[in-house]
Amino acid sequence: MSKSQINGGLPTTFRRSKSGIDSNLPKIGGSSSNIKTANHSNNSSINTTSTATTTKTTTTPLTSSAGVSSVVGVTPALECPPPATAKDQLSVNRLSAGGNASSAPGPGGTSSSPDVEAMREWWRTRSLNAPSPFQQFGPCGRIMKNPAMVMQIQDPASQRLTWYKPPLTVLVIKKVRDSTVMAPFVQLVEWLVQEKHMVVWVESAVLDDLSLQEDKRFQNIKEKLVTFKDGRDDLTDRIDFIVCLGGDGTLLYASLLFQQSVPPVMAFHLGSLGFLTPFQFDNFQEQVTNVLEGHAALTLRSRLRCVIYRKSERRKDSDCQQNQMNCSISGDSGVSMDSCGGSGTHNASGKSGSRAPSTNILVLNEVVIDRGPSPYLSNIDLFLDGKYITSVQGDGLIVSTPTGSTAYAVAAGASMIHPSVPAIMVTPICPHSLSFRPIVVPAGVELKISVSPDSRNTSWVSFDGRNRQELFHGDSLRVTTSIYPVPSICAQDQISDWFDSLAECLHWNVRKKQKCLDELSDLTASGSEDTLDELERGSDSLLDS
Repeated sequence: MSKSQINGGLPTTFRRSKSGIDSNLPKIGGSSSNIKTANHSNNSSINTTSTATTTKTTTTPLTSSAGVSSVVGVTPALECPPPATAKDQLSVNRLSAGGNASSAPGPGGTSSSPDVEAMREWWRTRSLNAPSPFQQFGPCGRIMKNPAMVMQIQDPASQRLTWYKPPLTVLVIKKVRDSTVMAPFVQLVEWLVQEKHMVVWVESAVLDDLSLQEDKRFQNIKEKLVTFKDGRDDLTDRIDFIVCLGGDGTLLYASLLFQQSVPPVMAFHLGSLGFLTPFQFDNFQEQVTNVLEGHAALTLRSRLRCVIYRKSERRKDSDCQQNQMNCSISGDSGVSMDSCGGSGTHNASGKSGSRAPSTNILVLNEVVIDRGPSPYLSNIDLFLDGKYITSVQGDGLIVSTPTGSTAYAVAAGASMIHPSVPAIMVTPICPHSLSFRPIVVPAGVELKISVSPDSRNTSWVSFDGRNRQELFHGDSLRVTTSIYPVPSICAQDQISDWFDSLAECLHWNVRKKQKCLDELSDLTASGSEDTLDELERGSDSLLDS
């Protein structure tokens, strides 16, 4: 069992009663339930005490005792109820809410009963997931049963951080080449080491800063720090908690360091923009203590897995397989088996396998495909789940997460999406078309991006602004949603933090307020008919005189 577990209030897979409605709906204000499923690293977990969503996948079903069901995804598979009247359905609703079935409405389907209205309102306001749609469409249509694939999705609004073991190791990431962050960095590290008795990890390049070498307070704790080098040391399963000091780039760097499970991230706003850094450093002791005690909400920021497949490597794999077949055929003719398949890879069991992709990386914001230094338009083919969608002719294409929708994508004209919305954004960069608008696709699809065969030039791809490399003809980039999100700790909650960032960082919908009527001139405040009457009377008086 790994250190961390997810603790979620996930409902049982709802079974339909004969009346056609869920027979185990929770009561208003009923007790919550928890369930644990194994994660992969660190000793943190997500504590969910509210509602959840039921949809389809091939994973093992999770069960608990309470929750509200919603249907999301591409293939809803809840068990379909037999035909039932609105009266039957609301009667069961009333009984499950503690009401009296005798007061259920007639065939009209309306009721002013307070408990039924309260139940409906509770469903709509307690969950960030969409409400469960009715499973029957008209007298004959309904959703097809598919009992082989059931999954539980927790309500994003109920995600809370909890620790199954006290966190012992903390990684502190600071903004580079910024002297204003030095004092907060020393203050935080000293407090974590001396007061919280935690093992503090920092990047080795941080210790080379001249201002830190001259700081006496830092020299007293320098020997107690553990250092690592980016690209050489693997931090997987070594870090329990991450603290970022700087701007949004520090959070992107934390995502880059952990290409699988990411420890909870607490980001302090000490940079320039700070859209992803909700915490202020003034009272950091109190805020960090609250997080270490498990009093924090979480936003799970989805990431994209980006894999580049090279045409040259596919050709080598094909040649390798052909050589192995020839060697097996001519094995008795004295051909050395060591000379066959020398360019292939071998897995842990010693068996020859296919060549690994040249690039396999997780991004938090976006992956960008552009024309690079070429003066010609990019000509990029876009496929969705193997189906050709369109060709992008312009400066390039942005494939972003909801978190990245407020970064490069919004500058290119895309909409802003809350990070809890499961989606992938596809935004063209300066398309040579008046009708090419940004689109949003479901989070579960796979996008394939390749250079068109008739393109005049190659393309270039970058991942969160890093690892820029060329995409040649025949190469392809495949993008899917990763199963490893970035658990970002909220200063308040998911909704408040996001809208505060929109207002403070992007000045969203900032406008001078329109004046009310009594603040305008008398001519504007008076009615148009009165104004015309006054003008007519004034002209008549002039004529009479």
